[in-house]
Amino acid sequence: MDLIGNRTLADLLVERCDRHPDRACLVVEDASGAVTEYTYRETLDAVRRTAGGFAALGVGHGDAVVIHLRNRAEFVFAWFGLAWLGAVMVPSNVAASAAELAYLVERSEAVGVLTEPDHVPTFAGVLARAPKVAHRIVARGDDTRDGFVPFSDVASGPPVEPARVDSEDVVEMLFTSGTTARPKAVMITHANCLWGGERVARGAALHDGDRLLTALPLFHINAQEITVLAALTVGGTAVLLEEYHASGFWSRVRHHGATSVSLVAMQLRTMLAQPPSPDDAVHRVHRAVYAINVTDREKDAFERRFGVELINGYGLSEGGTVVTMSPVFGDRRWPSIGLPNFDRRIRIVDEDGRDVPAGTVGEILVSGVPGRTLMKGYFKDPEATAAAVRDGWLHTGDNGYLDERGYVYFFDRKKDVIKRAGENVSASEVEFALLAHPSIAEAAVVAAPDPVRDEEVCAFVVPRASGPAPSREEIAEHCRARLAAFKVPTRIEVVDALPKTSIGKVEKKLLRRRL
Repeated sequence: MDLIGNRTLADLLVERCDRHPDRACLVVEDASGAVTEYTYRETLDAVRRTAGGFAALGVGHGDAVVIHLRNRAEFVFAWFGLAWLGAVMVPSNVAASAAELAYLVERSEAVGVLTEPDHVPTFAGVLARAPKVAHRIVARGDDTRDGFVPFSDVASGPPVEPARVDSEDVVEMLFTSGTTARPKAVMITHANCLWGGERVARGAALHDGDRLLTALPLFHINAQEITVLAALTVGGTAVLLEEYHASGFWSRVRHHGATSVSLVAMQLRTMLAQPPSPDDAVHRVHRAVYAINVTDREKDAFERRFGVELINGYGLSEGGTVVTMSPVFGDRRWPSIGLPNFDRRIRIVDEDGRDVPAGTVGEILVSGVPGRTLMKGYFKDPEATAAAVRDGWLHTGDNGYLDERGYVYFFDRKKDVIKRAGENVSASEVEFALLAHPSIAEAAVVAAPDPVRDEEVCAFVVPRASGPAPSREEIAEHCRARLAAFKVPTRIEVVDALPKTSIGKVEKKLLRRRL
């Protein structure tokens, strides 16, 4: 038995409600600016009734339900209502295409879907070919087209007691973004969720007076664990913004009295692009939990202008989210991604699985117990699970290195290391060099086959809106002044925009298809 014990998400919510029934648990601001607040007592009541509504439909232990919603209270109530019954949430990106939704519904073996009115027509077409989906629910409306029923009917069900659920039962299937193969369904357990909240709470030194705000989508594990579960772990308040607007982000932070925020690189860069305001550093935020490295110049400019400390971190869905975090009270050693969390052990190994010395790049391995501190596995994919978790070590597919003090540094995804004439080129290193150009707003680097040198370095760059776009030769010359010759891009494409995921990560698989 570990320190989490045999507990579930239902246990966590009940425990916090018993302690702070009248404290704000959940605050949601919708796209129109309307704000709704729920105490712990109100949240627990909504979850129990939603669970009762799902149970009345016939949803039970092990049943999967797709949740295709933006940041709304209904998302949280459905998530915990399903967990209450031992059922499984399958979150879905609201930007997903019909083909992507069809794959997710079929692969997860879902018995139900919960979506918004705008997406009912898309789902109607998808579900016409999905006979297993018996339950169709729509939030925020009474649209009954194509067999959909209002979520309000489900949420007004009779309150039920929590089902008999084990902490290692699956509570969520989170689909990977996919690189070359079709996305795999990562099985997340109740214990995984509880450990995730505990790591963030300890790593960021949170307490029950904290108000954690995010504009990142709840269908991604970042917002689920770094905001909602971390807030519940300490008995604080989770504040969810339905939409992100760089121009108004800090005014919303001030309005909600947020003390901690979760950010990614895309948000940091778009905030820096806004006109400076004397109120930029007027807020209660004591630190920002942060992921996806930016340049030193961007990091320094952001911290100086907005008066907030970036707590860098690293994690992945298969690893139960957070693996490392920068020390809150110690040396951050930027651009380190921090030290292993309190319960974590990591190794850096070469291609033969041998540990490498400090300063040497190798694959990052994370120790843990499947179903507790690591994912339980990939749903109905034992071969992929066995390849990812070997002898208690998760092979992350990420490359990094340790310094002499044990701090971890991210080098690149293994697939983003370009093999050029026997040399290893980090796509991230080339991207940082490109971003140092004053006329480049964004950059992404990928490999393409080269008949002589194995692979060539291909760069996609987005010019800044102001001023003329740099020429290819100007960009190459800029790189030659900062990089070894073999790292300089041999192919440069100037584009209007880069394809991105819901949290601002560049979808390099789409760029590779252009080559």
